[in-house]
Amino acid sequence: MEYRKLGSTGLKVSAVGLGCNNFGMRCDAQQTRAVVDAALDAGINLFDTADIYGGRGGSEKLLGQALGDRRKDVIVATKFAGPMGESVLERGGSKRYVHRALEASLRRLGTDYIDLYQMHFPDADTPIEETLEALHEAVTQGKVRYVGCSNFGGWQLVRSLHLARERGLTPFASAQNHYNLLERKIRHELVPACGAYGVGILPYFPLASGLLTGKYKRGEAPPDDTRLGAWGERAQRMLSDKAFDVVEAVDGFAKERDKSLLDIAFGWLLSQPEVSSVIAGATKPEQITSNVAAGDCRLEPLDMMALTQLL
Repeated sequence: MEYRKLGSTGLKVSAVGLGCNNFGMRCDAQQTRAVVDAALDAGINLFDTADIYGGRGGSEKLLGQALGDRRKDVIVATKFAGPMGESVLERGGSKRYVHRALEASLRRLGTDYIDLYQMHFPDADTPIEETLEALHEAVTQGKVRYVGCSNFGGWQLVRSLHLARERGLTPFASAQNHYNLLERKIRHELVPACGAYGVGILPYFPLASGLLTGKYKRGEAPPDDTRLGAWGERAQRMLSDKAFDVVEAVDGFAKERDKSLLDIAFGWLLSQPEVSSVIAGATKPEQITSNVAAGDCRLEPLDMMALTQLL
């Protein structure tokens, strides 16, 4: 396993991280422990969850239980800002809510600190200065080590970094966004912004919910036991001819280089210097093995250029 710096910080994260959004939904306690054990055995040290995963709190609880005494040996990343109830006070980035959400996550995870605490979504109703102040307080209190953002646009990230610098607050060290061979919009602004300011990118859905594994076929319904099999109309929109055009082109590119589609999906992301770790979910130990093996793939500059032209 390769370990990379999280942006410009000194924190070393595994090039392949484990996304824990399946815990509490598609994985019960026993499955969660099996996946976590396999991840630790493979050298994964970054475990990414969120308070809203697993039916509002379920993922954090199961992850904390599965890690147990091994929590000190890993990096736990979680998120806040998503709705944790029906009240307007149970979401967002207000100072009141940030501290409340943090305490709740600490309890569920069974720990006294979070390694990476991320704002899950921008909150248009709260000045980002207020959220940054609350996060800085959590850092100074020793309850949080690093802070990050998720689903921010390039301009939102840069504005927050400038405000943190001006006010002496803890800046975002990472940006977690939807990024893969089929979803490349952040290349226009966020990726260059992260490169310029030393912010580590943590791509989620690197395999496009399985499309980039080759298990879905053009014109065929997704299997019932898969994520897309449970998504109905949303899955049909994803399984478009345009998407399969890309998948089939990349698959051909991979075969020409004696690689798998999975290899190229990971290799394309990890060959970008702005990417610190690829957050990949898993419901079975064998998926961990496949993801970690694919995480060893790197593309030469000429291959990166060729793939860019192909896309």
